Amino acid sequence: MDISVVAAAREDDSPVDEPLRVAELADRLGYREVWAGEGPTWDAFVLATAIGLRTERVALTAGPVPVSVRDPLTIARGAASAAAVIGRPVGVALGTSSKRVVEGVHGRPRTRPAAVLAESAEAVRSLLHGAPGEEIVPGSVFRRRHRPPGGALTVAAFGDRAIAAAAGYADRMLLDVVSPEQVRVLCAKLTAAAERAGRTRPRLAAWLPAAVDPEPESLTQVLRSIVGYLTVPGYSDVFTAAGFGEAVELARSGAAPDTLLAALPPEAARTVALVGDAATVRGRIDAYAASGLDQIAVVPATAADPAGERTLTALAG
Repeated sequence: MDISVVAAAREDDSPVDEPLRVAELADRLGYREVWAGEGPTWDAFVLATAIGLRTERVALTAGPVPVSVRDPLTIARGAASAAAVIGRPVGVALGTSSKRVVEGVHGRPRTRPAAVLAESAEAVRSLLHGAPGEEIVPGSVFRRRHRPPGGALTVAAFGDRAIAAAAGYADRMLLDVVSPEQVRVLCAKLTAAAERAGRTRPRLAAWLPAAVDPEPESLTQVLRSIVGYLTVPGYSDVFTAAGFGEAVELARSGAAPDTLLAALPPEAARTVALVGDAATVRGRIDAYAASGLDQIAVVPATAADPAGERTLTALAG
């Protein structure tokens, strides 16, 4: 199993510069790739560049970048610019994000998200591979000056149409906060979609919250990261089957996040995360591998474990 590290994932109350410390630690421990997620706080390409300048070896992936917010050229240019500054490959991850982020934060319409994802994936794939001297886009008087960024194109997907976009254009498909059972189902869908597209199945990765030998604060951070999934189709059934149906029904009633957090016992974190002692977490990693996952992108809990040092050290090597 290939294990990478997510320096910045979803928004929380951790220090603003915590992603830089996570990335520096991942680099020192020998991880090969660091993901720089995008959100209301961090621009993914700026964060990837900052990480690149403070590390020595890791490859960078910026995103997932919401395709309703950035056009394909802006995305490809951001990756190429970051790669030019740091002198290492920079990949791009694309996603549809959520209505809360796209419309509530950026003030942009989130319409036809699956179609826009497919259109962006096709365009970005082409733009990532252009050579210096070529037209930036067909018919443009502007020429490419940067080398290709050199990293993979990743598409975050869960629904069937997004999976089809990943199968058709991506080097890798990304899942977020999933159980081994979900991986098995989604891997089969990706394989079938790739066959229909006449392509080899893209590699399959997942962002998974992780806390080895967690303190209570670490468990709370992991639980807070999964609260928003309680009512999402495909997730609610997983949590209900795991014995947390009461929290699912509470979420469906519109309960506030803090109320839902209080209703989730610590055991819920083990449903879609890597939590426990090192042996337990290693066993969980094996279960994900057996389900078809090629790569785990660890989202380390940093509460009571600055930079996720305990977790990343335990999983390194």
